[in-house]
Amino acid sequence: MSDLLTTEEYKAIAADLTLPTQAFVDGSFRPAASGATFDTVNPATGKVLTKVVACGAEDVDLAVQKARDAFEDGRWSRLHPGERKAVLIRLAKLMKRNARELAVMESLDSGKTILDCETVDVPETIHCLTWHAELIDKIYDQVSPASDDHIAMVVREPVGVVGLVLPWNFPLLMLAWKIGPALAAGCSVIVKPAEETSLTALRVAELAMEAGVPAGVFNVLPGTGPEVGEPLGRHMDVDALSFTGSTETGRRFLRYAAESNLKEVTLEMGGKNPAVVLDDAENLDRVAAHVVNGAFWNMGENCSASSRLIVQKGVKDALMDRIKAHLREWPMGDPLDPVNRVGALVSRAHFDKVCSYLGKGPKVVMGGAAKDGFVEPTILEVAADAPQAREEIFGPVLSVLTVDSFDEAIAMANDTEYGLAASIFTANVKRALRGARAIRAGTVTVNSFGEGDSATPFGGFKASGFGGRDNGIHAHDQYTQLKTIWIDLSDDVDEAVD
Repeated sequence: MSDLLTTEEYKAIAADLTLPTQAFVDGSFRPAASGATFDTVNPATGKVLTKVVACGAEDVDLAVQKARDAFEDGRWSRLHPGERKAVLIRLAKLMKRNARELAVMESLDSGKTILDCETVDVPETIHCLTWHAELIDKIYDQVSPASDDHIAMVVREPVGVVGLVLPWNFPLLMLAWKIGPALAAGCSVIVKPAEETSLTALRVAELAMEAGVPAGVFNVLPGTGPEVGEPLGRHMDVDALSFTGSTETGRRFLRYAAESNLKEVTLEMGGKNPAVVLDDAENLDRVAAHVVNGAFWNMGENCSASSRLIVQKGVKDALMDRIKAHLREWPMGDPLDPVNRVGALVSRAHFDKVCSYLGKGPKVVMGGAAKDGFVEPTILEVAADAPQAREEIFGPVLSVLTVDSFDEAIAMANDTEYGLAASIFTANVKRALRGARAIRAGTVTVNSFGEGDSATPFGGFKASGFGGRDNGIHAHDQYTQLKTIWIDLSDDVDEAVD
């Protein structure tokens, strides 16, 4: 992507955007069966961007039927792997060609900074799609050990029609995490974007048709959880469902599956992720940069955000001084100003929720101001049993806890219902590996904050999720099922045939 533009140039692009407003079903845009719409709002200004269709159960039925038709007739599911790869690579190229439009649309819809949309979200989305496309003809099936009289083939087959329910914090990137492996596997998909952030999913569906994804294979239904998410979760002809979002909503999808057709469900849910800094950590300035990035990137609206800093007493004061210094380099303001690193929270309802955790008693070390949808990056000194230390705030709030020892730090890191991600900072290799093995989380980074990359599986333990992983080869498992084909080669077969 080219260099960043000025605020005025981004606003000019925003003014010229044609925003998608209708559902995308069977290869074309269409209104909801009910004719209903809802406002999609720019969280940075509070102004309505456009009205988007509000789909319902009738629209879900139609999309599932069209997806089933496409799957059963093989227009995508039985297409040669190389042909599916070529189509998805064309989609990635079209997204790159329209990258700036997608970045501005994402920023307007979500409150994310244009800096992040241009330099992280859109490029990573394109890379993710390309990675899964390139993998299509490189995942081999297997032949199991057997006697000379038998051949046992273990083959992967696409699971069928898949519901993909997206969160609002990374609309484009989470779309890619799910459609990449699902479409690569040969599935037909129905995407339910978060009602707060529907625009880019609709635009990508349009680009997918242009790239050659057949009608019925890629469908997008905007709407609320009760009106679209629940009917998808309960639908008897949806074979699998992948959800990223809150733990509370994840539990609902398990109930929907249990009460319908026992569809396969993959859940990637919340986190209260620790950044453990031990007293032998080297280069505290670098550690502080990682802690700040982990806690405040994307306004803390990140399931893997390092929202708990667990620091040994010996380095706490020196580390906090450096964290404060780095945080001063994170200006907050207009998301379309590329200087800003902190934008608006996604909605006024979420703003109110985050604000409810401020001013409740913990000592404010830095920040704490909140106004008109923006929350200043905030650091709190908290007790281990405080709500700010135990509950997922999903905002720019870092809770600091002090410990005396390595063992206390690991115990505190695990003292949570969640287990999505964690970081440990130490110069001692043994302590790093012991800590990484002992922390109950799906991803543990050492001397850095991160989630890995497209090649590494991402998902959680405990209340952070189960059923599969996003990213890596393992992501394809949730969109395929294994079939054993047992072939008898014994002489008895030949005689019977003769």
